[in-house]
Amino acid sequence: MSGRRLLTVLSLGAALAVLAAGCGSAGQAAYTAKGTVKCLVGKGFTKATTNPHKVGFIAGVAENGGLQAVAPGGNVLTIAFAQNAADAASTKQAFRENASPFYRRHIADIMESQRNAVLVWTTSPSQALLATALGCLAS
Repeated sequence: MSGRRLLTVLSLGAALAVLAAGCGSAGQAAYTAKGTVKCLVGKGFTKATTNPHKVGFIAGVAENGGLQAVAPGGNVLTIAFAQNAADAASTKQAFRENASPFYRRHIADIMESQRNAVLVWTTSPSQALLATALGCLAS
């Protein structure tokens, strides 16, 4: 391959990489505690708070806030809103590392993430309850 053609291929590859990096996050504002809490309350969740002193340490220090609410039936939901999806992975790791041995054994059943939001329940939620919570995530 000639030097000029190789340069063109590399330039095209770099341009595609930049474009791909922007896809999936462009136009998608990060979810926030304040944007989500009203929907959860409207769906029957109670005792909803975004107070950083009441949502637990990990959610309380999350970049886009944290919230805690009690779902119909009593399952407690905590959501930590990281800055972005990459930071959500670190937030999930923090929840894993700081969970009690009981919860650590069941973490795959009680923790879910979507974009920058990390949801942690006290017990495994039903599919309907999980869908409701995920549907309430908002900017």
